[in-house]
Amino acid sequence: MSNLDVRPPVTLCGGSGDVLSAPAFDVLPPRVTTLGDASVRRLLPTMGRRMVGAWCFLDHYGPDDIATSDGMQVPPHPHTGLQTVSWLLEGEIFHRDSLGSAQLLRPGTLGLMTAGSAIAHSEQSPPVHPSGLHGTQLWVALPEGQRHRDPSWEFHAELPAWTSGGVAGTVLLGEVEGQRSPGVVHSPMVGVDLRVSGPGTVPVERDFEYAVAVVDGRVSVGGTAVPPGSLVYLGCGRRELALSGSGRALLLGGVPFAEKIVMWWNFVARSGEEVVESVRAWERGDFGPVPGYDGDPLPAPRLPATPLLPRGRRG
Repeated sequence: MSNLDVRPPVTLCGGSGDVLSAPAFDVLPPRVTTLGDASVRRLLPTMGRRMVGAWCFLDHYGPDDIATSDGMQVPPHPHTGLQTVSWLLEGEIFHRDSLGSAQLLRPGTLGLMTAGSAIAHSEQSPPVHPSGLHGTQLWVALPEGQRHRDPSWEFHAELPAWTSGGVAGTVLLGEVEGQRSPGVVHSPMVGVDLRVSGPGTVPVERDFEYAVAVVDGRVSVGGTAVPPGSLVYLGCGRRELALSGSGRALLLGGVPFAEKIVMWWNFVARSGEEVVESVRAWERGDFGPVPGYDGDPLPAPRLPATPLLPRGRRG
């Protein structure tokens, strides 16, 4: 999904200086925007926390009734220096990209796009689609050694899962309880869809920092209720995480991302100059067409007039 802010802020994040080495519990409310007919809650980056491991972006949209509308209609737009993780909770989205990929995504299937040096893609509700739309779009920052790699697309129809008491987990990326996702990652990290129906625990790595985003229902983390549509930052230093309640959440974690990155619109770079060059390349048409999409690409927002200044991992 594109960052559809008409005036996207410049964000410089990464580095380990603001990572909490001890367990934390910092509830961060979302910033609410709209995407066509859908309501969108931006959970990363926020003023309180800009990255969790290599995870640098999380939009939670819906649930929305799109029975009488076109639903999600995001024209071709560019990405560099990151991976996109498409995870639906309800509904259908059709993905197309400049590699020629064309794939219908449904709940339980994983779409993983590695932008690398440059890729363009579109996301659309099919002409005939379910009445509900509810999902998440996440970005993962690529480390220096991988951010200029050739772009690629992965689709995984089935993912590994496990159950612990009242918690059932599906592993989107990384490994939990010996269950490893087939999705290719480029830094130590994990992403898990958690269905909570009662008390249970999830094993976690002491050297990972973690966050939990509650996307449906009422979920308590470590005995404390987290408001629906919010993200709670948990820091590092845990061995397990206790959950209870009735709902659904995403667990995101990873080794703190040591590199400083600049993120603007749909680009993850290392300097403001790189961002400007990516914008110019998109305007020149260097990213290539998205085969099968009928319509114009998304124009880039106006670049900020002020220099890109460091702001750190936290607000």
